[in-house]
Amino acid sequence: MGNGDYDSYSSGMNVESVHRVAIPPPQPFFESLKYSMKETLFPDDPLRKFKNQPASKKLVLALQHFLPILEWGPKYTLPFLKSDLIAGITIASLAIPQGISYAKLANLPPILGLYSSFIPPLIYAMMGSSRDLAVGTVAVGSLLMASMLGREVSPTENPTLFLHLAFTATFFAGLLQLSLGLFRLGFIVDFLSHAAIVGFMGGAATVVCLQQLKSILGLEKFTHKADIVSVMNSVFSQTHEWRWESAVLGCCFIFFLLVTRYFSKRQPKFFWVSAMAPLTSVILGSILVYLTHAEKHGVQVIGNLKKGLNPPSATDLVFVSPYMGTAIKTGLITGIIALAEGIAVGRSFAMFKNYHIDGNKEMIAIGTMNIFGSLTSCYLTTGPFSRSAVNYNAGCKTAASNIVMSIAVMLTLLFLTPLFHYTPLVVLSAIIVSAMLGLIDYQAAIHLWKIDKFDFLVCFSAYIGVVFGSVEIGLVLAVAISVLRVLLFIARPRTFVLGNIPNSSAYRNVEHYPNAHHVPGILILEIDAPIYFANASYLRERITRWINEEEEKIKGAGSTSLQYVIVDMTAVANIDTSGISMLEEFKKSVDRKGLQLVLVNPGSEVTKKLNKSKFLDEIGHKWVYVTVEEAVGVCSSFMLHTQKANPMKDESEGLNNV
Repeated sequence: MGNGDYDSYSSGMNVESVHRVAIPPPQPFFESLKYSMKETLFPDDPLRKFKNQPASKKLVLALQHFLPILEWGPKYTLPFLKSDLIAGITIASLAIPQGISYAKLANLPPILGLYSSFIPPLIYAMMGSSRDLAVGTVAVGSLLMASMLGREVSPTENPTLFLHLAFTATFFAGLLQLSLGLFRLGFIVDFLSHAAIVGFMGGAATVVCLQQLKSILGLEKFTHKADIVSVMNSVFSQTHEWRWESAVLGCCFIFFLLVTRYFSKRQPKFFWVSAMAPLTSVILGSILVYLTHAEKHGVQVIGNLKKGLNPPSATDLVFVSPYMGTAIKTGLITGIIALAEGIAVGRSFAMFKNYHIDGNKEMIAIGTMNIFGSLTSCYLTTGPFSRSAVNYNAGCKTAASNIVMSIAVMLTLLFLTPLFHYTPLVVLSAIIVSAMLGLIDYQAAIHLWKIDKFDFLVCFSAYIGVVFGSVEIGLVLAVAISVLRVLLFIARPRTFVLGNIPNSSAYRNVEHYPNAHHVPGILILEIDAPIYFANASYLRERITRWINEEEEKIKGAGSTSLQYVIVDMTAVANIDTSGISMLEEFKKSVDRKGLQLVLVNPGSEVTKKLNKSKFLDEIGHKWVYVTVEEAVGVCSSFMLHTQKANPMKDESEGLNNV
């Protein structure tokens, strides 16, 4: 099919009705690179509010950017204070027992849980962009820290070094979080998919619940490993050490906490019942132990908690080998997990209230509070879901609820810590178990199974990795499978055969629309991804296979022979040199078969590269169209024209068929 034939035919056509694909104007390389970097690092265009502003206004806007309290603080009203006061006192009643519980889970002194609920919330209230996030320690971060640091240093044999490593790991976690926010690299956190987080959190919650069997059964010795096999082996190898008093007390408080949570879910206006339940459990448990002297009958208690505010810990940070490497590794992993949880929780509640939170601001705020926390005897903090949910339900209006909570914790540290002396550890374990059961989201796992089996595989792998291996193994498995899925999407993109929807000009996937019919003599294909070195070879082979299958189908049916291959490139956002080489080789392949390659709607970036590589000259600009409809119209008309110009061919074909 020569160019002369096309030109002689097209001269008789209404060429004005066909829209040609325009070649975009050339753009300097550095301009293109600048645009790509801006879209990657500054998709929200944070500098637009600084445009055309005087220097004084720019300074105020910059301060408000890093300290949002300067933005909402001047607009603060008395009704806001009333709401935040109620919310702050409510979350403090949850933060105090949870803080003590999670510190024990991290194998750290219980007082650190209160320290960590004092300084970090104050910093977040000034720097955070979420109105609903309630800051504090979290179970998963506590478990991770206990597990990872415990492999190098025993918390019982060398508690001081273990404590200092916890501060150091928190420092490096904060440094990572702050760096990600300042350099706007928060998209790295997105590699933890929703499915991975569901499985990871569920597995960690399961492990945390199992480890509480130590306190519930009143065991003195227990494994430091987190996998289910080690935990169950430790439990059932000490059946003679089980304390029924402790077990009964633990089961009763777990039942009480679960009932109050169920009641609050059924009656949202009574949210405070569930919020006050942990502190109520601590008070009741302490009174019960004090009156019955249960500590002498196998029920372990917290003991003395020293009064006073956070002592400085800057000189306690460990920057010497071999422990510094362990602290960095622990800090990086716990920092990423804490960041993912905090941002996910903040975004969830922001969506409910229809406002926006800045992910990079959140990273800076969380990172800063962990750095300052590590210098003031705090360990890893973020925005836990349970505490934030209580804050949201309590009607908080701004981040000032964190300030109220912090003041309540400060008063507890100054005056009330002796009251926790008789608090039984089994009550703290009951609080942890009741909180963790809410993180095992089996309904989300069932939803993943129904919607996307691969996502369910990611979720299940993360869960199994955590429960039967370790928290790190589960995390690595989840991320690895998620990345594998991304690579599969890139390396094996989808290609479709398109057909015409009856009585319309639309062309759609024939598998999706079975009633879409093929156009005789034309194979229409769609590529559903950018063409890169990773998928170029696969695409060439897949498209060739489509052509071979179409030719075999036509040969079997004895219909019009294949003459055109139309490739819809609407979804091809970009192409590299390997992709262009693939198209050149494919063009030669279809030429040898006597077919004509036609391109439809290549994007601006693709068109520029195809033009610079001279591929458009090679294929002919006349074989590049804006829509599939136009391409099919021209090809069909041209086939009709050639058939009329050669009637003897039709007659001979008819005789041969007879």
